[in-house]
Amino acid sequence: MNFTLRQCSYLVALAQTGHFGHAADQVHVTQPALSTQIAQMEANLGGRLFERRRGRASLTPFGESILPLAQMILETAGRIEEIGQRGRSPLTGALRLGVIPTVAPYLLPSLLPLLADQHPDLELRLKEATTPVLRNDLEQGKVDMAIAALPFPDGPFRSRAVIRDRFLLASCASDGNAVDLPRHPTALEPERLLLLAEGHCLRDQALDVCSTDPGHRAADLEATSIATLLQMVACGLGVTLLPEMAVATEAANPNLRIAPFDEPQPERTIGLIWRTGSGRGQDAERLADHIAARPLPNLPVSPPA
Repeated sequence: MNFTLRQCSYLVALAQTGHFGHAADQVHVTQPALSTQIAQMEANLGGRLFERRRGRASLTPFGESILPLAQMILETAGRIEEIGQRGRSPLTGALRLGVIPTVAPYLLPSLLPLLADQHPDLELRLKEATTPVLRNDLEQGKVDMAIAALPFPDGPFRSRAVIRDRFLLASCASDGNAVDLPRHPTALEPERLLLLAEGHCLRDQALDVCSTDPGHRAADLEATSIATLLQMVACGLGVTLLPEMAVATEAANPNLRIAPFDEPQPERTIGLIWRTGSGRGQDAERLADHIAARPLPNLPVSPPA
């Protein structure tokens, strides 16, 4: 009985997508090539893995019994590859890294020069995307690792926390009521809270920290970047929660007032996430070390009222 790791990966991709064309795109082969390999695997195993209907495919009972074993084989192969990598220098070759938009502009300017200096043979390929996109890309192998807020959506992933990032209160400095703003996020008026658009994890974190029902907000005021959000705040349209790592870059506007909350101060946790069994565990740990060792700048905030 013969079958290959490649055939196992095709089986898993087709089971995930349920479509020959989509599975072929996911594993970067043509649809006829994928169909041929699946048929050959079925012939070697002596049973039909999929029921086919006009380009679509669903697992047969036989296929359902084979799928977890194929996944286990791929995971074991990834671990073997990871052990082999320990004999070479970490962080060399191509590395596809995804980063969420509320972290990328503030982490990468200090991280990229460090990686270029200490790991000159690393070919870093960056993608900025929201958490839902990165979750799918990570599972499908389109990126090797992702930097995002924890907890990360469920999946075959491992993660390591690398940054604790405080939330600060951003308000309009010329607003006479700014000094009277509450010092606890749950006391903020929901109708004054400005947020990023749906799909950004920072939006969900702010709603959670403030214990705010999205339906009680002014839904016609949203932004797709922290920079735009702060421009709206500076114009007196409301207040927002600002990650501490963004202050040095985004809060130079003199019409912004940045103040800490009372203890316990709200925060988010940024982590590095990678696929279980991807063979990149050693690289992930080394990259996480670099990120965790990166000091945040001394960030001035407005004094408490």
